[in-house]
Formats: sequence, structure tokens, C-alpha cells
Amino acid sequence: MKFALDKNPQPSSPVSVFFFFFCCCYLYIITSTLLFNISEAQTTDPVEVRALNSIFQQWNTKAVPSWNISGEPCSGTATDLTDIEDRNLNPGIKCDCGTTNGSCHITKLKLDQNFLTGPIPAFLGNLSSLEILSLGINSLSGTVPKELGKLQKLTLLAFGSNNLSGPLPPQLGSLTNLDQIYIDSAGVGGEMPQTFASLVNMKTMWASDNAFTGKIPDFIGNWSKLTTLRFEGNSFEGPIPSSLSNLTLLTDLRISDLSNISSSLDFIKDMKKLTVLVLRNNLISGGIPSNVGEYGELQRLDLSFNNLTGRIPAALFNLSSLSNLFLGNNSLSGILPPQKSSSLRTVDLSYNELSGSFPSWVTQQNTSLNLVANNFPDDILRNSFPASGLNCLQRNFSCNRDPPRYSSFAIKCGGSNMRSSDGVDFEADNSTLGAASFNLTNTRRWAVSNVGLFGEREGAQYTLNTLSQITGTLDSELFQTSRISGGSLRYYGLGLENGPYSVNLRFAETDYKDPSTSTWESLGRRVFDIYLQGNRRVKDFDIRKEAGGASNRAVEKNYKVQVSQNYLEIHLFWAGKGTCCIPKQGSYGPSISAISVTPDFQPTVSNLPPAAPKKSKTGLIVGIVVSVALLSFIAIFAVFYCRRKRSDIDEEEELLGIENRPNTFTYAELKNATEDFNSANKLGEGGFGSVYKGANRLLVYEYLEHRSLDQALFEYAMRGHLTEKADVFGFGVVALEILSGRPNCDTDLDQDKIYLLEWAWSLHEKNRALELVDPSLADFDKGEAMRMIGVAFLCTQASPGLRPAMSRVVGMLSGDIEVSTVTSKPSYITDWQFSDMSSFINDDDSLSFASKTTNTQLDTSTDTSMIAGRDRSPATSQPMLQDIIGEGR
Repeated sequence: MKFALDKNPQPSSPVSVFFFFFCCCYLYIITSTLLFNISEAQTTDPVEVRALNSIFQQWNTKAVPSWNISGEPCSGTATDLTDIEDRNLNPGIKCDCGTTNGSCHITKLKLDQNFLTGPIPAFLGNLSSLEILSLGINSLSGTVPKELGKLQKLTLLAFGSNNLSGPLPPQLGSLTNLDQIYIDSAGVGGEMPQTFASLVNMKTMWASDNAFTGKIPDFIGNWSKLTTLRFEGNSFEGPIPSSLSNLTLLTDLRISDLSNISSSLDFIKDMKKLTVLVLRNNLISGGIPSNVGEYGELQRLDLSFNNLTGRIPAALFNLSSLSNLFLGNNSLSGILPPQKSSSLRTVDLSYNELSGSFPSWVTQQNTSLNLVANNFPDDILRNSFPASGLNCLQRNFSCNRDPPRYSSFAIKCGGSNMRSSDGVDFEADNSTLGAASFNLTNTRRWAVSNVGLFGEREGAQYTLNTLSQITGTLDSELFQTSRISGGSLRYYGLGLENGPYSVNLRFAETDYKDPSTSTWESLGRRVFDIYLQGNRRVKDFDIRKEAGGASNRAVEKNYKVQVSQNYLEIHLFWAGKGTCCIPKQGSYGPSISAISVTPDFQPTVSNLPPAAPKKSKTGLIVGIVVSVALLSFIAIFAVFYCRRKRSDIDEEEELLGIENRPNTFTYAELKNATEDFNSANKLGEGGFGSVYKGANRLLVYEYLEHRSLDQALFEYAMRGHLTEKADVFGFGVVALEILSGRPNCDTDLDQDKIYLLEWAWSLHEKNRALELVDPSLADFDKGEAMRMIGVAFLCTQASPGLRPAMSRVVGMLSGDIEVSTVTSKPSYITDWQFSDMSSFINDDDSLSFASKTTNTQLDTSTDTSMIAGRDRSPATSQPMLQDIIGEGR
């Protein structure tokens, strides 16, 4: 319809005015009639109104004003576009106000998180138009009414996190339009009704943490539209039905805690759309499928606590989508896959039979990795994880075992160290743990290992803290922090003297509000199992139940255990039970506040860390480096002193005070020996000029035909031919001397021990390197000793290019850098017989080794002494030492 504006309007006629008035009246009448009809159409079906009022009356609740305008249920937000999940709609309804029969019908009823008590009303079945019924996170009791089976239009049914009982009514099998059912932690049990076979439109089923018995029904394999299935923490028996292989649309499958009969992984072969696969604690045997690399959308895989065998397929670690992998507590063997996708951030491989060397990805900082209780070689672990102590936590738990050192320990789980009112010192356990991690104390007294994700909660912390006063104890602070886990939490006592012990475990539930508040936040249930030394001592342990139903109340449990292999394991295990999402997503799993372990016998061990307090590694390294530098300066200044005028008596006494000096010589004796320092007997030019020019005391060495190695290395330093790399070589030798408490060469020892480097390599090749350590040391850190030996071997490599810089040496000794593996001994050991070597300097100031052979004999019979640095001609038949240590100049 178009309207035109008359540019020259004329006066209105009476007919026009009448016509306009008539139209206005007509429109008013029509509009009034329509509004009246619309008002009449918004009347809620009286049967449903009575049912709704009865429900609210029984539960002592009422409608919110936003959808109950002027006493009419189907009004306001019940009929507009407001989402039923809106927090302001609680309780909330949605209505369909079509013109059929002139009534509105309730299609959605949400009563979540209202702390409702009593039974589910049977007359809910009268709301025949319901499509969504949600009653989750309440305190409802009794059985599920069979009348719910009359809700033929129902597509979603939820009554999880309640206190219901009894089996599911078979009548629910008639809800053939149902495509979502959420009944986890509902309290129901028994066998699942066979009538559920008709629920072929099902897409999502959450049914964890119930008392379901029997086997998982085969008919679930006919729910071909199913995308999400959760059966964790029930009482089902195995095996997993093979019919589930038909569910090729599954994206989220979680089945755990099956008993009695084992299963295999064959049924998942065609489930290529999976993003989450959790098959935990199901007695699954066999190997990981070889086609696992075809699961291109898999993000989380948990196959832990099963009986899997064989190797880990390399393709599994190369899945570009996979971020969380849990394969712990199986019997997997072989080596680790050589490569890992950058997306794979969490890897649990603890408690397997893995061995061999480590690929480079193992030490990446962005990977949370747990390798506790495997069979990795000690030297491999020390090199790759020098500071972690992972070698202590392999299957034999070797730390402080031979002999044992401790007889008790106490841990403040999740908090700082403190002393209890009865005088027990609890050590801090406040390290940051992740979904696959462990921590060992510096004293090697105890360790902790954690494995598990908190469901869909991102950035979860693995400790709980509260400022609330904890009742039932004199030590409230002891219970205000807790260590928590999303799956498996283990504490280890290490190096314990064998015998009977008392284990005291302390708990307090601080994550849920007290039930006296009568709010839905208080309805959470934390349930886990307690194992000691591998034996389950408590099944379905509930902290708050043990506390008489109260939150923030101390609970102490005492157990007796026997330690027979010098270590104790305390294992808190989540078997899929307890609520999942109260007060927030991922609120479940083990929680513990403190542990104390005491002997039930008279200990014979000290129960103390190593007697001498461990000094800073940095200080040790600095001390070693400074010592080497001082030795060099002493040698240099010895020559310098040869040029100075004779000083006072103190200087003379200092020289005479040098230990292990075989003899001293007067100035007259030396003048006579050098024929008045004749130029023919000149020692050569050094950094400070001619060595003998002066009136000072001189350094005198025992004479050898080709001179000793220390002499050659010393006029070498003075002539400026030594470099950083040569200094590194010397540091390596000094390091071995310090470790072994003996000089580089000792002719009083057996033939195979005379030369320290040769003996060290011989022991290393026989896996007996620790025999190098000074036997006078009653106690020492084996890991640090092995680290020092490895560094010494690197420093004394034949080629200077293979020797590390001193900055890297410091990093390796401090544990900040891993010690590279040295696979073969230097060529100067394999090519020469150390027992027949000497050293000298040629006319070009180059060094060489001369080997004692039948053709070249060392002549030491003519003279008994010589002045240091006297030039001698090299044996031309032997290579120069510069070929060994001089390349790096």
C-alpha cells in the first residue's frame, strides 16, 4: 500500500470524516477481540497447574515471579525466549502456548540445585507435554516413580546427584523419544532393565557412580545414535560387550572399574570419532591397537590400571590431537617412542616394565611426565633427571635401602612444615604437582606421586586450602591444607628399617559446605579407596561420613603395616565414585591432610639424614675451580719468585714448609750445578724472562731423561701454549683426584691402578665406576659421585672440541644441565700404554708422550735431579701430545 501527500489539500467533507471514524472503531473492536483471545489462550492446562502446585507444595518451594505473573504459570519468562538454563529461572518452567485446545502446556521443568528432599512425586507423570525434566543435585530419596514412564514426549531426563535407591523402573523404557539421560550419583542400582533396549534414539547417557550390577547390557550396542556414554564407578562385571563396536558415532566413552572378567580393546577398532576414551581399571588385557594412529580426533586417552602388555605404539605419541595420555599401572615393556607430538602435554607411564634409554622429548620442560616404578637403568636416569631422584623411585625403590637410614616420617600434605601439639615435626608437601608428576625430598626420606585429571576443570590445583577452624582437633592448622588428586595419589616412605609400623592418616573435608547450611553446595560426596603396601584397607572411604556428616571436622585413621623391603607405600585411589560436579566441575577424588608413620619396635638406625649437612653444590664447584686456579697460580708464582731478590725469613720458611718435599738445594749448590748459570745450561725464556736469572730460591724437580708430565705442562703454561680446553682437561684430572682421594699416578698401587684415568675407565667399562670413590668416605651421595665421574670423563676427552666449557661443567655439576654420556675411552688411553709413558718438550715447545719400548729406554741413571723446564729433544718416533690436547689452542 502506498500513500501520496497532496500538495494542495482541500477541506474534508462530512463523508470523509465519517469514514475515518468508522475505520477507527472497527480496528478497536478487532484489536480488543484478538487481545481477549490471546489472553484466553495463555491459560495453563488446569491438570498441569494442579500437578505443579502439588509438587511445589510437597517440596516447600514456589515459583519465581518472572514466570508466574498474576498467578498464571505459563506467563512472563515461561513463554519468552529466556533460556531454561538461566540461573534466574530456578525453579523454572517453559510452556508451549499454541492455539490447540486454547491452553498452554508445560514442556520444560527444571528444579536443579534446590536441596529438595523427600521422594520424586508420582504425579509428575501428569505433565504429559514435558520434553525436559531435570531434578539433579538435590537430596531426593526413595525410588524412581514408574509414572515417569507416561511422559512420552520426554527427550531429556536428569535426576543425578541425589539419594535415591532401588532399581530403575522398567516403564522408563517406553520413553522412546529420550535422547539424553543424566543419572550419575543418583543412588539407584540393580540390573539395568531390558526394556531400555527400546531407547534407540539415545545420544547421551551419564550413569556413573551408581550401584548397577550384572553386566553392561548388550542392547546398548543398538543405540546407534549414541555419542556419549559414561559408566564409571558402578558395580558392573566385565567384559565390555563386543556389541559396543557398533557405536561408531561415539565421541566420549568412559567405562571404569569393571570386575571379575577381563576385556580386550578390540571393540574400539572402528570408533574413529572419539575425542575422549577412558577405560580405566577394567582388567583389560592384550596390547594397544596397532591402528591407534588412525584416531585423529582423540584428545584424552586413559587406559591406566589394566593388564596391557607389549610395546607402546609410536603412532600413539604422534597423534596431533592428543594432549593427555594415561597408561600407568599396566605391564607395558620396551623403550619409549622416539618422538612425541608437541600437543601431548601430560604423559603417565608409571608402574610399567619400561626400560632402555630416553629420547630427547623426555626432558622437555612443557611435558608433565611420570615414570615412577619402571625399570630404567640407574645411569640413564641420573643423566637425564640428575636432580629429580627418579632413580630412587624405580621398582626397587633403592634410596637409603642398603643399609636403611630411617624409622619414621611425617608429612603436612599440601602445606608448609609445622610442629603438632604432641611435638611431631611434619615436613612440608607444598610442591606444585600436576596430572602426571612426582616429587622426592632432598633427604630421600619420602616421596609423592600424583596421576589424574579433574574431569573438565581447566587449570585445576592439586591442593585445597581453607581458613575455617577445623573442629575435633588441637591442631586445626594441620588440617587446613590437603593434597588432592583426580585419580591416584601415592606417598612413599623410603629407606625405612624393616619391621611393624603404625600409620596415622589425617583427613578433613573442606571442599563442601556443611550439611547444616541446607544448600546444594553441601551435597557433594568424596569417595575413594585406601591401600597400604598394595592391600586395600578401606573401600569407599568418605571423609565427611567418618566425621559424622560434618564438614571441617578432623578425622584420624590408624593402621598397622609391615615393612619388609625398606619402603612403605600409601595409596589413595579414586575408583570412579562420588559426585563429580559439586560445588564445581571436577570436585572429586582422594584428599588427605597429614601423614605420620612411627615404628612399633625399637629402631637401630639413626633416623637422621647424612651426618654432615650437605653444602651448596655451587660452593663445592666454586671451591674446586678456585683450588685448581690456586694450583696454577702457585706454579706461576714459583717461577716469579725465581726472579725476585731473596726476601725475609718468612718467605723462606713458607718454602721450607711445603709438604712432601724430598730435598732442598742451596743457592751455591745450584750455581755449581749450572756452572754459574752458564748460557749453555739456560732453561729457556718464560713469561717472566729467564728462569734462573735472580738470587732467589728455585724450584727443583727430580731429574728424568724425558722429564715428568707435570714439568711439561708447567715452562707449556709459561710459554703461553695452554688454552681453556687444556685447563678443562686438567680440571677433569683434578676432579678424579678429589673423588678418589689419590694422585693421578701412584706407583705403590697394583699395576692396573697406577694411572688414575686408565683405572677409572677400566672400572667404568665394568659398571663398577663407584669403586673410584675414596674408601675412607663412610657415606656419600652416589648420584653426585656418578655425576662427577661423568663430568671428569667429558673434560679429559682426547679432542679439545669434545671437552665442555667450564660454564657447562659448572652447570653439569650443579645438576642444572644433564651430563652427556661418554661411550668410549679417549684414544690416548687405547693407543698408548700409560704404564710406560713420560712427557717432554721439543725444540718447538711442543709436548709428546714417549712410550717405553724395547728400542727406547728411559735413562734415569746419569743424574738424580734437574732444574724445572730443562729443554730436551723429543723422541721422533712418537706423536706429539699436542695432537691430543693441543688442537683447541
